[in-house]
Amino acid sequence: MMTELLSSYIPIAIFIAIALVIGLALLIAPFAVAFKAPDSEKLSAYECGFNAFDDARMKFDIRFYLVSILFIIFDLEVAFLFPWAVSFGAIGWFGFWSMMVFLFVLTIGFIYEWKKGALEWE
Repeated sequence: MMTELLSSYIPIAIFIAIALVIGLALLIAPFAVAFKAPDSEKLSAYECGFNAFDDARMKFDIRFYLVSILFIIFDLEVAFLFPWAVSFGAIGWFGFWSMMVFLFVLTIGFIYEWKKGALEWE
């Protein structure tokens, strides 16, 4: 009886073992095969607009926050709109109006971004 119970867990153990092997291989492979030629451009800060090792209390442009808020607005919209559209027939009027409230809140966020000038590229 116990061996039958334990044998039903063999596929799970195999799955975990394969996942561990693949995970470890993906962690170790870059160190083994990567071309190492650091230069000043590769070691410089990127996508943040300022040097990462300056004073932590320095001032920087608010546009970095505005762009991130804009990304979150569109990311949330896409992440929730597709599943809603697929199940639209099953959720009824409550689901419809819930999505309309959600889209209204996202629209308010988009208008905020627009007024702050995050869509103006200089």
